Amino acid sequence: MEQEKNINYQIITDEIISTLRTDKRSKLLLHACCAPCSSYVLSYLSRYFDINILYYNPNIYPKSEYQKRLLEFYKLLEKNDFDCSIQLTEIGYFPEKFYEISKGLEKEPEGGLRCEKCFRLRLIEAASEAKKRNADFFTTTLSVSPHKNADLINRIGKELESEFGIKYLFSDFKKRDGYKKSIELSKEYDLYRQDYCGCVFSKQISERKPHTT
Repeated sequence: MEQEKNINYQIITDEIISTLRTDKRSKLLLHACCAPCSSYVLSYLSRYFDINILYYNPNIYPKSEYQKRLLEFYKLLEKNDFDCSIQLTEIGYFPEKFYEISKGLEKEPEGGLRCEKCFRLRLIEAASEAKKRNADFFTTTLSVSPHKNADLINRIGKELESEFGIKYLFSDFKKRDGYKKSIELSKEYDLYRQDYCGCVFSKQISERKPHTT
């Protein structure tokens, strides 16, 4: 997929938000990878949208890690009184879907084609779920991480907007210190912060890295 250069997605987010109705909140389907990343994104977007969080992450390994990250979402929602209606939807753990799209890509580096396919897998589910729920927009928390390619994520979202007929909320949530704020909020809410992205391949990479004490 050809990379687009020098696009400030935060400005595009601002432009979209400026067009929202003030007399009625728009509905947003937010795919969320984990509670720490979601902490800042929710504090930001809850000012403008009613939000349905979609916890769909078949890439996460092992299942105990998947469940641990899910429980952290409930902790986050219990500890923060967001200024909007927020629902959490978890549609099940389907690791076979991730392994299917990863065939032949097991040795890809982090950020390579396997990650692109993983982003697409989760965003397709988000767009589909948004359509089922008559949401006005869909997006993902993934771009809050400095390790994730915001250009790639947004280009996939743009393609799916056309395919599903649901507006995609362009974003780069790491802008305006979003990632830094997510770390601060995670500490404030005592959230578990994982040390690998989620899949078995990223876990193996993390385990090979030297750890300092």
